[in-house]
Amino acid sequence: MELKDAIEKAKNNDQAAFKFLVDTFWNDVYGFQLKRTANENDAEDITIQTFSKAFDKLETYNDTYNFKTWLITISKNLHIDLVRKTKKQLAERSTDITDGDYNDVIDESPTVEDRLIMEQNLAKLLRDIKKLKPHYQEVINLRYFQELSYSEISEEIGEPINNIKIKLLRAKKLLSEIISNRK
Repeated sequence: MELKDAIEKAKNNDQAAFKFLVDTFWNDVYGFQLKRTANENDAEDITIQTFSKAFDKLETYNDTYNFKTWLITISKNLHIDLVRKTKKQLAERSTDITDGDYNDVIDESPTVEDRLIMEQNLAKLLRDIKKLKPHYQEVINLRYFQELSYSEISEEIGEPINNIKIKLLRAKKLLSEIISNRK
């Protein structure tokens, strides 16, 4: 499949085209993020977010630019947003401390109310996951509840790793739609 054809087919929600694009550019985006984050899990997560955002915004892609460059730019911006968010959270925590408070140990363990809310949210999430097709439920369960790596999921299911990545990407998108329709 030629790149231009794959992009046009992906714009029409062709799954084979999505798979082709992920297979073609996964290593480039993942390698870029691995150098930036020096953390495999963060690099994987940002790479998945990159493809998800790219596929959501594929209609905005201008073919006068290199597709790989477009993906890397999306990936870079996602990483910058993540760094800014982390810095902001750290700054908020550090500015909350006054001179006399630095010896106090902050108890950040959840309260009874917090635990109850988390359990209710988890129950809602599990109900939403059950609305997905079984193969999507399985990859979500293996990745996020059993915390298996992509290669471990690939071995467990007996499918190529890129299929797992695409399934997980699709499952997350469908789950997001279910959750947003619930609100």
